[in-house]
Amino acid sequence: MPSIERQTGSSLSEINMVPFIDVVLVLLIIFMITAPILQSGIEVDVPKTKTVKELTEARMVVTIDRGQRVYLNDKPVNIHEIGQQVVAQSRDVKHQAVYVRCDESVPFGSWATVVDALRQAGIQNVSVVTQPLSERPQ
Repeated sequence: MPSIERQTGSSLSEINMVPFIDVVLVLLIIFMITAPILQSGIEVDVPKTKTVKELTEARMVVTIDRGQRVYLNDKPVNIHEIGQQVVAQSRDVKHQAVYVRCDESVPFGSWATVVDALRQAGIQNVSVVTQPLSERPQ
């Protein structure tokens, strides 16, 4: 009698995608949770103006928050040392450009003190950060 040989072993013809999908979903959840944390910064309600010039060059940012605390690139700095800190971090003081973000509720005197400290340090290119008037929340 002729014997019929059957193959009992099967070859793996497709890849199991379930572990891959599990890993991708876990990474997606992790990124969704951490993304808002990475974008958090110093909350400042900058003044609203009709004329806003959009600048794309990289500059140092000096921020004055509601409590009149001064920050240089998101790091707290003494208001009387702001000029020295900017000079220490810049390569060319005469051409160094600085953004000043100031909360609307901060008295003008605090803003003037910061700008004066920057001017005393030799920084002449100081820009004020504002938002367009149309973006004011209703």
